[in-house]
Amino acid sequence: MAREQTGAAGQRKANGAAGPQSSKGNGPAKGEAGGKDELLKYYRDMLLIRRFEERAGQLYGMGLIGGFCHLYIGQEAIAVGVQAAQRPGDQVITGYREHGHMLACGMDPREVMAELTGRASGSSHGKGGSMHMFSTKAAFYGGHGIVGAQVSLGTGLALANHYRGDGKVAFTYFGDGAANQGQVYESFNMAQLWDLPVVYVIENNHYAMGTAIERSSAETRLHMRGASFKIPGEEVDGMDVLAVKAAAAKAAEHARSGKGPYILEMKTYRYRGHSMSDPAKYRTRDEVDEVRKTRDPIDHVEEMLEKKGWADEAALKAIDAEVKRVVADAAEFARTSPEPDPSELYTDVYTPSPQGVRA
Repeated sequence: MAREQTGAAGQRKANGAAGPQSSKGNGPAKGEAGGKDELLKYYRDMLLIRRFEERAGQLYGMGLIGGFCHLYIGQEAIAVGVQAAQRPGDQVITGYREHGHMLACGMDPREVMAELTGRASGSSHGKGGSMHMFSTKAAFYGGHGIVGAQVSLGTGLALANHYRGDGKVAFTYFGDGAANQGQVYESFNMAQLWDLPVVYVIENNHYAMGTAIERSSAETRLHMRGASFKIPGEEVDGMDVLAVKAAAAKAAEHARSGKGPYILEMKTYRYRGHSMSDPAKYRTRDEVDEVRKTRDPIDHVEEMLEKKGWADEAALKAIDAEVKRVVADAAEFARTSPEPDPSELYTDVYTPSPQGVRA
C-alpha cells in the first residue's frame, strides 16, 4: 500500500552523517509474532496516528494550527507498543511531540484535533494547543514544552504511586536531546534510591532538534545512561511494535514489582523535521528514503499480516479508508467548533480551595 513511511535505521553515511543504526547483529531486540487480532489492532492504531499527523500538518499549513507543531510520523510503533503493555491506571507523560501518545491512550481524535486548533472542545479547552495537552481521564499528564522537564514530573508521578501503593507505573517519555539534561540524572538518582515504579522511555530518533547524536552526546548508547545509578536499561527496535510491547512489558513488571526504575532506549526515526518549521537540511533525502523503504513500522505489520494470510490488500485498504474517515471527521469537528470564551483565561490557573478554607 502507498503511504508515507518511516523507519529507524538508515545506513551510516560515508561522510559521517549520523543515520540510524541497523538492528542486525547485537542491535535492538526484536519482537515475537503476535496474534491476528493483536496485529490488526496495532496496524489500525499506528495508521490512525500516521493519518492524524498528516492531517495535522495540512491544517498547520492552512493556518488553522498556530504556534509550534511537532509531528510523530515514523515513531508510531513506540506509543502503540508501550500502551499495549500498560495496565489501566498506568500514567503517561511526555514532551511536546505528544499527539500520537494521546491517541494511543485512547483519547478521541476529535478532542485532540480540537485542542490542536485551539477550540473549546479540545482536551485542554483550547488553551494548551499542540504542545501542552492534558487528560487525567486518560491518565495522560502532558505534553510539556520545557525539554526534559517531564522526566522529573514523571518521577513525581511514580513517587505518588509508591506512597499510595496502588501498583501503577509511570511511563515517562523523553528524547535523545533531552537525555543530556541535568534534571534527568537527578530524577534517575531519586527513582533508584527510592525504588520508584517508573519506566523511562527514551525515543532516540538520532537528531534531537537537528543535531546528530554523535555530535551532541559523548555516550550514544542511551540505555546505558542509568548505569552509574544501577538502573537497568535495554536497547529496543522502536520500529517494531511487537519488540516495543515485549520490552515495555518486561520493564513494567520490573518497576511494578518494587525493583525500581527501568530504562528503554527506543531506536526510532522521524520522517519530518523537528517541528513544522524545520526543513531538516541536516540529513540527506537518501537517508530518509532508505528508512522509509526498509524500516517503516506500519509496513512491517502489514507484511506480517499478508504473509500469515490474516489480511489481504483489500482488507488493509478498508482499514485505511475507515481511519481516514475518522481523521476527516476530527478535522471537520475541530474546524467548526467554537473558540474558548475570553473568560477561560481566568480558569484552571489555581486549584480551587477546599470549601470553607480561605485561599
